[in-house]
Amino acid sequence: MELTLDTIRDIKLYQRKTGYRFSLDALLLYDFIKQPVAARIADLGAGSGIIGILLGKKYKKAQVYLIELQESLYGLALKNIEINELVDRVEAIKADIKEIKKLKAPLKPGSFDLVASNPPFRKPLTGKISEEEERAVARHEIGMSLSDLARAAAYLLKERGRFDLIYLPERLPEAFDILRKERLEPKRVRFVHGKTGFRAKMVLIEAVKGSGAALSVENPLIIYNEDGSYTEEAANIYKSPS
Repeated sequence: MELTLDTIRDIKLYQRKTGYRFSLDALLLYDFIKQPVAARIADLGAGSGIIGILLGKKYKKAQVYLIELQESLYGLALKNIEINELVDRVEAIKADIKEIKKLKAPLKPGSFDLVASNPPFRKPLTGKISEEEERAVARHEIGMSLSDLARAAAYLLKERGRFDLIYLPERLPEAFDILRKERLEPKRVRFVHGKTGFRAKMVLIEAVKGSGAALSVENPLIIYNEDGSYTEEAANIYKSPS
């Protein structure tokens, strides 16, 4: 397969020239995660590994596990861990999260501080289904639903552990219902807008396992200025930390 080698923030990333490639969503989710300390982190549906690898750079003592079902993306995650010199702390695991309870070590139940995911969020009969299978599986609920994801996150997390994800605003009530069924209480949300005055395109959600109900709605994140350039905040999300 033809690959590109891209640089984003402080990491390098191999991606297929065609097929699934990371989008701004992954960076928005990474930026949204504000947990001060994390010793064990899981990235569910990790793709080529961008979120987990960024978190591995941010949390310099954490053990990070990238869980990905698709063979092609799992292979890229392995390459990306190596080129970012994180083989001692970041591990890719080829697995179906629906079978997570069968995996055992190192994915022990109740042992993770943080779980993150940029999941497929479109229902199979909504939106344009990509002709490229890799992209279709990554964007539509073909192999994994939000219920599957929430169940896996709840299984992995410690009490008071955090689950962060990015999702569609129109599915927010459904997302809250699913999370609460797994004792994952939504605590923070932030809506993402293309421009000021336009409806939200995405929503960032943080849920805490076993927490009481109290929701904080953060200031909206605006991606573009009126002239089409990135806002200062959006531009900073792309920048390598100094």
